[in-house]
Amino acid sequence: MAFSPRERPFDVMSPLSTLRRFRPGVLAAAFATYVVFLGIGVVDPVLPTIAEAMGASHTMVELLFTSYILVMALAMLVSGPIATRLGDKRTMTLGVAFVVVFAGLCGLAPSIDALALLRGGWGLGNALFTTTVLAIIVGLSRGDTASSITLFEGALGMGIASGPLIGGFLGSLSWRYPFFAAAALAAVGLCITVFTVESPETAESEQSVRDVLGALRHPAVIGNALVGLLYTFAFFVVLAYTPLTLDLGAIGLGLVFFGWGAFLALGSVVVSSRLVSRYGAVTTMAGTLTAFVVILAAMGVAGPSARIALVVVSGLCCGISNAVLTTLAIEVSPFSRSISSASYNCLRWSGAAVAPVLSGYLGGQFGSATPFFLGAAVVALAVVGLLTSGDTLRTAVAAPEDAVGAD
Repeated sequence: MAFSPRERPFDVMSPLSTLRRFRPGVLAAAFATYVVFLGIGVVDPVLPTIAEAMGASHTMVELLFTSYILVMALAMLVSGPIATRLGDKRTMTLGVAFVVVFAGLCGLAPSIDALALLRGGWGLGNALFTTTVLAIIVGLSRGDTASSITLFEGALGMGIASGPLIGGFLGSLSWRYPFFAAAALAAVGLCITVFTVESPETAESEQSVRDVLGALRHPAVIGNALVGLLYTFAFFVVLAYTPLTLDLGAIGLGLVFFGWGAFLALGSVVVSSRLVSRYGAVTTMAGTLTAFVVILAAMGVAGPSARIALVVVSGLCCGISNAVLTTLAIEVSPFSRSISSASYNCLRWSGAAVAPVLSGYLGGQFGSATPFFLGAAVVALAVVGLLTSGDTLRTAVAAPEDAVGAD
């Protein structure tokens, strides 16, 4: 994956000059990305507290992630088609509004079952948002795809990093407070979205669920999405299951996963573009995922202190993987931005949906190390799949086709 003159990677040495290249609407969409993805990690530090307060097992408390991710994955099937009918900005605004409402309601939940259902509604909002925000950021960036995706991944990474920190400190007071904080921040993002973000000038023709599924018949699209599915399974083994194994309070967990998220942001904003420029996307991904396999296997045998260090370092692998896979999802696809994003994210998040609850069950039945070994095996399979489809991905990046579905 080479950068064209218009596709300059994000210059981390002079971030202000880089940010000035973007329209205010792009920066507003990036801020909305930050506050929305903050919600993924905000629940992390309070998982043990919620389990204790509601008398829930590890498997039950992991439903808070599984319901969120499963609804988000399924909603990806319709979020792209909805965006082509309502427009990107309206769909994005609707998604942020859903996050505001359901995050606030999560703070009022009377039981673990109600909380899991409300997290599902939160996931629906995230699906509507995720499909369209990437299309808006790329569409408004005047062809500067590499920098715009790096900006998106940086905002996403900082949101995921901030979520555990906010969740940890507020969760030490009450497990309900992090949800209220997430709702309040999303409300700020909603206001900024309404008044600042604009729709891309290039419109997309109306499309359907069949178009989203049809995109997955493209060899490069399905190859990249399957690698994303397997990788994201392990991503949520780390994010959703590990807090239950560290024997830390809410503040301690918040600090650990803030460190993880900071490394994630570093990987997505700084390291990924440099590695891709030097080695190419496929080689970078193969090396990164191989390192992730080693880290996951080590987490299975490590003691508590070493496991904390491994969690933090794994964020670097996650950041690089997120940035490269997201860039490939757009660059290898001949389809419109919304359809490309929806098809990739639908398959990618479906892999994540089963990871939390399965990890909770396996950890309870077969020992706390089992989910880490399973995660390592799944990512090893992703490496094999990546090497198998590597030539297809390289060809698709080198010879992009005109987008299908753009007017």
